[in-house]
Amino acid sequence: MTPSDTRERVTWPRSDTGGPDMAGVLRRNIEAMREQRRRDQAGASRQDKVAQAITDFAGSMRFVYLHLAVFGTWIVVNLGWIPLIPRFDPTFVVLAMIASVEAIFISTFVLIAQNRAAATAEKRADLDLQINLLAEHEITQLIALVSEMANRMGVERSRDPELEELAQDVAPEVVLEELDDDKRKRKAV
Repeated sequence: MTPSDTRERVTWPRSDTGGPDMAGVLRRNIEAMREQRRRDQAGASRQDKVAQAITDFAGSMRFVYLHLAVFGTWIVVNLGWIPLIPRFDPTFVVLAMIASVEAIFISTFVLIAQNRAAATAEKRADLDLQINLLAEHEITQLIALVSEMANRMGVERSRDPELEELAQDVAPEVVLEELDDDKRKRKAV
């Protein structure tokens, strides 16, 4: 069995049917994320849903094709290339005004979408931080436990000063203060 076979078997164990099957914990986590997205979408206000629909449309190729058709027709007609249709905006001032107003509204909807994305990213970052802090604490406890076991068994490596340092809990507020101090020092330079 090669290392990649082992990795595949651990991450994606084979089911009775021979196909890949996800571990129960992974399946639960995926479903929890889906449920959170459903709750977020269900809890969105009407204006948020409208803004999202407009942003989705404005960011699509249908939007591009629609503009090509409308603006292209507008330009062709007002250049006088279609003799049966009279010019209605020969200086293109109205077209420029419409395009400018549309750009204002579209940029506003894009900013709304970016704000929503930033809020979601912040929630995910907070979750990542909490999980990382928990994992750090658990790993620290495991290092302390294994070091103690190795020490009692007389394993020479158990006296490594680096292990003693790793077995100490990390205080997140101290790390954050150190990072803030480093930022202030860089700004002062």
